[in-house]
Amino acid sequence: MASRSPSSSPDSATGSGTDPARPDTGEPLGGSDSDSDPSCAAANEGARRESAELEAEFEAAAERLPTLLQTASREQLLYLYARYKQVKVGKCNTTKPGFFDFEGKQKWEAWKQLGDMSPRQAMQEYVATVQLLDPEWNPKLLDRKPKEKKSGFGGPVLSSLYQEETIREEDKNIFDYCRENNIEYVTRAINSKKVDVNLKDEEGRALLHWACDRGHIDLVSMLLQNNADINSQDDEGQTALHYASACEFADIVELLLKAGADPLIKDQEGSLPEEVTESKDISSLLRQYAAPKG
Repeated sequence: MASRSPSSSPDSATGSGTDPARPDTGEPLGGSDSDSDPSCAAANEGARRESAELEAEFEAAAERLPTLLQTASREQLLYLYARYKQVKVGKCNTTKPGFFDFEGKQKWEAWKQLGDMSPRQAMQEYVATVQLLDPEWNPKLLDRKPKEKKSGFGGPVLSSLYQEETIREEDKNIFDYCRENNIEYVTRAINSKKVDVNLKDEEGRALLHWACDRGHIDLVSMLLQNNADINSQDDEGQTALHYASACEFADIVELLLKAGADPLIKDQEGSLPEEVTESKDISSLLRQYAAPKG
């Protein structure tokens, strides 16, 4: 992602001489002073060259990183991952990963923390960190040979650290189809009685837990219509309401509450659903349903 070159501001808001000024730039309608000022032209050219050099250094650093994964700490890799995404995508624009996707949540949080950081700053910090990992590497001496692109989540940054598991179709179970939001398959399996709607995995998580964790509201609705145990607890005592609350899926939290989910069930650590979420709106909604009726 190319970073923008600094734009030069006009000397005044009204232009020069008697020429009227452009309202958007303040430059005279007869043309910009920089068109004829060699010093301005040189400054603009210098800025463009500097920007191009930084981009080249950033790409070189991204290519260098896979050789340094054994020496980099997890914190450093997450730091680099976030800046790579900021450069290539911009401000974090994805939803928070599910409750069980611990590595995905770490990456998301690292990226989210950057806020509106400029691509320029992200590239500079990325290059500086790679230099810290490999002091002998000089980004100014770029290798011009074509290199094989390394792919992975977020480019080459964490390619060997976080690999997405690919499951063959014949190896999938009902929980895999639930995670994928394959409503048709899950509905057919339940209606044919091949699968119990309250079947649990090895950690005590039911299909409803997984659907809430992934934010699949239509699947959640279908499971409830097929009499899924709304207050079923996993091996850690957490209900589907805990999962939806922790993942901040407000629409699913409301759906569960309206369907009779108990907001007063505590997990094994003594936490209520409202205590596992950072969303004020969800906490308020849970307290509203937990309040004594009278």
